[in-house]
Amino acid sequence: MATDLNTVTVGGVTYSKADYDAMQASKTTTSANDSLDKDAFLQLLVTQMQYQDPLDPQDNSEYVAQLAQFSSLEQMTNVYKSVDEVSKLVSNIDTSVLVGQLSSMIGKDIAWTQETTQVDASGKAILDANGNPVTTKTDYVGTVKGINIVDGSPKIVAESNGQTYQVEIGEVRQVADSVL
Repeated sequence: MATDLNTVTVGGVTYSKADYDAMQASKTTTSANDSLDKDAFLQLLVTQMQYQDPLDPQDNSEYVAQLAQFSSLEQMTNVYKSVDEVSKLVSNIDTSVLVGQLSSMIGKDIAWTQETTQVDASGKAILDANGNPVTTKTDYVGTVKGINIVDGSPKIVAESNGQTYQVEIGEVRQVADSVL
């Protein structure tokens, strides 16, 4: 079996040398970024202390500086976690406020437009001459029956011609008290 010298086969898959190098570089970068946390920093510091030359020990001020860096790293990590928690809290509050505002629409009529991508019999998107998916827009008019939260995102439940629809907020064009 003849193989090209500029290819690498891993697990039965053959890559060009450039593709394989790029894949390995992305793995190395990802794993290096994931593993350098405060525990890794502390482990490096302990290892450094363990293997220092007892006849020529490192200056104490260098250890103090490294411990200060470690403390700073730990504080930044804690701040990041706190900011992330606050962000989630604000997002939940925003969603709650939006649901409260949307609930005032219950019983009102809305008009909305839904855009759907056309698919062939196998379920693949039909593409136009430029390679873009072919979409169709359909206009609906219906009455708001309720509000749902789907994957953390509020949606309007509307009924039109005996069918129930989950309407994205961005699809709503008009809200009125009576039939539009």
